[in-house]
Order: sequence, then C-alpha cells, then structure tokens
Amino acid sequence: MTTAEVEPTLHYRSCPLCEACCGLEITRKGDQIVRIRGDQNDPYSKGFICPKGSTLKQLHDDPDRLTSPKIRTDDGWVDATWDEAFAEIERRLTPVLDEHGRQALSVVLGNPSTHNLGGMIYGRPVLMAAGTRNIFSASTVDQMPKHVSAGLMWGRPDMFPLPDVDNTDYMLIIGANPWVSNGSLVTAPDFPGRLTALRERGRVVVVDPKRTKTADNASEHLAIRPGTDTWWLLGLVHTLFDEDLVDLGRLADHVSGVDQVRELVADYSPETVAQRCGIDAAVTRRIAREFAAADSACAYGRMGAHTTEFGTLASWATDLLNALTANLDEPGGIMFNSSPTQLLGPSEPGGRGFELGRWKGPASGFGEVKGELPAATLAQEITDPAGEIKAMIVLACNPARSFPNSDRIADALEELELLVVVDPYMTATAKRAHVVLPPTSALERSHYDLVFESAMLRAFAKYSPPVFDTDAMREEEILSRLALVLGGQGADADPQTIHDLLIAQMVDSEVAKPASPIHGRDRDEILAALATWTWSEQVIDFKLRVGRFGDHFGATPDGITLQKLIEEHPHGRDFGPLQQRFPGGIKTASGTVELAPEPIVADMARLAAVPEPQGGLRLIGRRNLRTVNSWMHNVNVLIKGREQCTLQVHPDDAATLGLAPEGKAIVRSRVGEVTAPVEVTDAVMPGVVCLPHGWGYEEDGIEMHTARSRPGVNSNALTDDAPLDLLSGNAVLNGIPVEVVPA
Repeated sequence: MTTAEVEPTLHYRSCPLCEACCGLEITRKGDQIVRIRGDQNDPYSKGFICPKGSTLKQLHDDPDRLTSPKIRTDDGWVDATWDEAFAEIERRLTPVLDEHGRQALSVVLGNPSTHNLGGMIYGRPVLMAAGTRNIFSASTVDQMPKHVSAGLMWGRPDMFPLPDVDNTDYMLIIGANPWVSNGSLVTAPDFPGRLTALRERGRVVVVDPKRTKTADNASEHLAIRPGTDTWWLLGLVHTLFDEDLVDLGRLADHVSGVDQVRELVADYSPETVAQRCGIDAAVTRRIAREFAAADSACAYGRMGAHTTEFGTLASWATDLLNALTANLDEPGGIMFNSSPTQLLGPSEPGGRGFELGRWKGPASGFGEVKGELPAATLAQEITDPAGEIKAMIVLACNPARSFPNSDRIADALEELELLVVVDPYMTATAKRAHVVLPPTSALERSHYDLVFESAMLRAFAKYSPPVFDTDAMREEEILSRLALVLGGQGADADPQTIHDLLIAQMVDSEVAKPASPIHGRDRDEILAALATWTWSEQVIDFKLRVGRFGDHFGATPDGITLQKLIEEHPHGRDFGPLQQRFPGGIKTASGTVELAPEPIVADMARLAAVPEPQGGLRLIGRRNLRTVNSWMHNVNVLIKGREQCTLQVHPDDAATLGLAPEGKAIVRSRVGEVTAPVEVTDAVMPGVVCLPHGWGYEEDGIEMHTARSRPGVNSNALTDDAPLDLLSGNAVLNGIPVEVVPA
C-alpha cells in the first residue's frame, strides 16, 4: 500500500521546542507528516502555536540528524553499533578513573534535557553514577539567580514565582521579551494574547535597553542602561518605604526582615540611581506608586536582568517589590505552581532552608550552587593545573557555543581524554567528542512536561504518545547504559537494572511518607500496577496517581491515572487555577519569607562599592521567535529570508562610529572579536549594541548544512568568563563592554 492510499491519522501532543508547551495537532499518513497545526481543543494553548511548532516534521526528516552512534578514530568519524559505542566509552574511561579518580569526570547538562521525558528522568542516574562534584549546566548561563533568590527567600530554589498574567491588573516586565521567547520560567501558551488582554484591562510596563516586540505592544516602555536593573529596582523599593506604600497583606505575620530591607535600600533613592540607570527619578516614583496602588500587580524579571554581575540581587529586588505590595502568593500577583504530580496537603511553614557553596571548584575556587559549578569556569577547570577534569559527558548541550568565552572552552575540550556527547547533531561541541550518542527524534518518543508543568499558570496535564514507532535506542536506555558504564558495571550490563532501581526507590520513598496517600501500601502491589507501561510512562503514571488529583492506586477511584489521561483527555486536562501556597509552602529555617537573607545582605555591600559606569558601548543579547538558542537553525523555513544574526546599532552611534547600514562591523571584547553585518535601528538605545545568541556555524566539522549556509557569528566569543554574579555563579551575558569599528 502506498502512502497516498493510507488513511490519515491524527496525533495530539505538546510541542517540546520551548517552555510554552503549546498543543499540536499532527496529521500523519503512513511514514509521512502531512500537516502540523495548533490543537484547537487543547484547553491550555487553545490552538496557539508559534512558527517553530510546525517544523517538527523538518527536524524529524533532517538528513543531518544522526541516527546511529559515531566514534572518532585517527582516520575520522565512523558509524558504530550501540554496543561498540559503549565499549569505546568504557575503554577510554577506565584508565582515566583508575589514574585520577571520580573527580576527573564531569557532566554538563543542556536545556533540551528538560524538554525530553527520557532526559528529564534518566539524567539523574547518570549524575549519581558519575559520582563527581564537577557538574555544570545551562542554568548558570540562564536562570540560576532565580533559583538562589527563591531558595533564600522561601527556602525552595525550584519553586519559581509565576506572574499571574491572566488575572493581574498591572505587570512590570524587567529584561524579558515573552512576546518572542514565549515566556521563560513561566509556561503560558499565547503570551501575546495574554499580554494584549492585560493591556486592554490594565497596564503592561516593559523595562529594557531595547524596544522589543513585547515593548512595542506594552502600555509603556522604559529604556534602561544594560546591567543597571538592580539599582532601578532598589529605587522602586526605596520609594515604597519613602512614601509609606508598604503593605504585607495576608502574609504580614509570615514575613521577616522588613526593617532590614528599609535600611538596605536607604541609599538607593530614585534620584540617586537615575543617572546610572538612565530613567528619570519622577518616572521611577510614578511606577512605584502605580504598582502599589493597583488592585493586583506582578513584577516579572528574566534574562536581561539576571545575566548580569548582580543578577541575584535583581531577582531578589523583583520579589521584594511583589512581597512589599501584598502581591506575593496572591491572585493577580505572583503565584506558585500546583501541578497534578504534586501532593499539596496541609503543612506547617519551616524547613531546612537553602545553602550555598557546599564545595568549591578546585581551579576556580567558586562555590557550588544547587550542586553545580558555574558554566563560565568550565574551561578553567579543564586547563588549569589545579583543575581535575579529564573526561566529560555532555547531555544535550553545546558549551563550545553556548557558554561564555566559548573559543576558550572549545580549545579546552580538545584536551580531554574522553568526551561523550548525547546529541542528534554534529555540533561545535560534538565534533570534538570521541563518541556521539544520538537520541530519537521528538516524534519517535512519548512526552509529558514533567519539568514545565511546575511553571504553568494552570494545573494542567497532557501526555503525548509517540507519533512514529522506532527500533532506535530510546534516551531512557541510552542514559541508563551510560550510567552503568560510569558506575563501573560495564558496557554489557542490562539497563533494565537502572530503571528497576529508579522506580523502586520512588515507590519506597512514597510509601514511607506519613502524608502520602499510599503510605504503608505494599511495594510489590504498586510496582505490579505500573508494570504494563514502558519505563518513562511508569514514572509518569506513578507521579500522577500519587498526586493531588490521582486515584491513589485505587483509594480514590475517580482520580486521574495515565490510562485515563490518554483515553479521556487526549488534548490534555485542565485541573484549575493556581492555588495559594503560603504560609505552608515556606520552607526556610525561620518558617518565614525572609526578605533580608544573610547572603543577600552581604552582596549588597559589593553593590554599594560599584562606581558609576564610564562611557563606551555595551553589548546585549536578543531572542528571535523562529529559533530557540541553536536548536532550530538547521531548519530552512526558520532561517530563510532577512538576515537574523545582525549587530543592531542606534543611528547616533552608527554615525559616530562610521558604520554604514547593511555594512559590517568588527566587535571586540576583552576575550574575543567577531565581524557581523550592521543593522541600524532606533530599537536599541544609544550606547547599546545587540547580537542574537546561538549562531556561529562557520567552523569545519559542524555537520549542520542548512545552518552553515547562513552561519552568523557566535556572540559568546565576546562573552567574558571572568565576571560572574557571585551569589549564583551565573554568567554575565548582558552589558558587556565592547569596541565597535567598521570592518
């Protein structure tokens, strides 16, 4: 039977290409995808998708996508069987561990792992088997300041504050462009529609050095000098105290440190910070008054504010603004996740809190945060004699492009005795590997947003079965076999043992919890009820069934199970809005929301010592709706047309520098230089130039032929790896001092 004779079938799934998690309706005929569009019946995204969502077909069919392991030999790359690939890893790894020990090993994690069910679940056994403290991830070039401020303020570093966009009257957006990014650390499909509705009923104020798409569609845009968000936010908080606008609301008895904050912000009046930030004091005071007076308001900050030398202080100051105006854990303000796989029973405030710097990088001396060392120190930990890294496992990451001073990192990777990369493409990092292990395509695997459901503005669950069957090795098995090799069990060990251990530990932990709905139940009974599912599905079924809407393995017959989700809710199920989580959800040692935690207070002294900035240009980054970092650049429909990788320059600066529109410019920083096409635009403020992140495919050996046809330039060749946010270890990607001259 030909493809034309096959009846089309419909498949419903969540898009795994960004944090929005939009619903897709996929039409398949035989082995071909004939249409992908937004799922109108998805109760969360309601048919919305961005241009990326319809390209899963192109990603699946991409001839550059690897489908079998690769081993690098003296004569070049060769295709290998899976057994040969894991045997090669074991052969190279064993002498490294024998001679140098476990700390000679490193694991690097990338963002795609959180968009992949197998990567989400089975990445942890790899970390456990590695037994090393040299863990790095994309978190320290992105979101670590938010983890740290949340951990210090309410004791839960993974409990992100979510702006209740759908119910607020006033939204202050600092250094974020959700119209284009689709949201970050908040999962909300159709952010443009949500912001449009908000603007019609209230106000949206955007603070950004660039007039972004979000700023274009806001009620007001304030241009701020790069890297000064912390000072401006403190000016807002100062105004709350100065004009007697502080209101703790319902949580007044569960908040501490108010008087200490008053003292900390005393020297940051709007008048004092105006020259540094470029925002008039009267405007700052007006914004503070508007925010405090709104029936509901939420302040939301992201990359532009966090990827700076004081990113954690910016994140903290943002949530100070929410807390001091009775908008913390309140509808229309900042809320917290309440996903279906959680059990939100009654609890008392108080817990262990959050600790920083439990160990340090041997070469950098920088303390860990959430079990990770700063990505910006990766090259130093490889090349410095005090460092220890000789072998590295990279899971869905491209540090040779995505980490600071990436040219230095690329050179450092060449020194490793073993580099293993799990990736579907021969990237700038993978080309330097000894072994590349490719996962299946998104259409060949099941999906459930186990990570991003905790950032959704509704309690929402959706399971996506595979669209295509495959005989290829799934990521669950790839990572399990990798864990067995790392743990010393050998390349031939049965990966089933990893899954059996993982699911048994999950069940044992739950039945032992007094508050669990399956407390005291028989372990074998629970395992038997899960046995019909594949590995990842067993985990999802278990989490759903013990969650707050679950059937609790028969104890609550009307509750949800994975089987019910598939059969009764193929488009997903909406369980309702966010719920208030405080005071029970506060897990600091004091049992209060701590507005002035000691590490924050200490870093405020560092902030106070920063001199007024000198002149010169500052480089910032930007996002494009059609790409996610470097994931999508090998899809022609997404990169064709107008050049996307341009250096945006204000007309006044272009005239001063002698830059011609559509000419080229050399951009130099302390660590590197690139030559980029010039785009003259008043969308950037004077003194600011802007390059997008994730490009740079000109290097030989990168087997992404569509991307190489429009290679762009690598902005991280300019990103300095020396300055860091000292509290979080986050890289400084914005406000980089640069020199620009005509090419």
